[in-house]
Amino acid sequence: MADMFAVELALDLSPTVPGAVLHTLRWHLGLGETEPVDATPDLFPLLADRGPATKIGGVLTGELLNGSDHWSLTARQEIHAELLPDLDPLLEMLAAHARWDGVIGQVRFYEEDVPELLVSRTGRMVRVGLRVA
Repeated sequence: MADMFAVELALDLSPTVPGAVLHTLRWHLGLGETEPVDATPDLFPLLADRGPATKIGGVLTGELLNGSDHWSLTARQEIHAELLPDLDPLLEMLAAHARWDGVIGQVRFYEEDVPELLVSRTGRMVRVGLRVA
């Protein structure tokens, strides 16, 4: 048994997102950026895996595209439970720069059916647990 989580993100970033945030995000996506200045020594890119998923099915991906007046991010990754604390600062950064309030993604233990929603509320990341009706 593996302690893997499915992490899915889909959001637009504000047109005023700072360059340092984009740099950090590109690094996490494995897009060839140098390591962020504030990275801890054991941190590695969390959204950089590509190809078939081993536990959650489907494909692991991560894309950051520049629109006419904003950046759009979509990512789907498998992340080990040990790395979830490293994911939180990234999620908080994304929520702080989300273009709109609302759902920006979800996290789900790979053996569970119901995810936890990741929601941006006035620039803060909030986790919303769901339950089966």
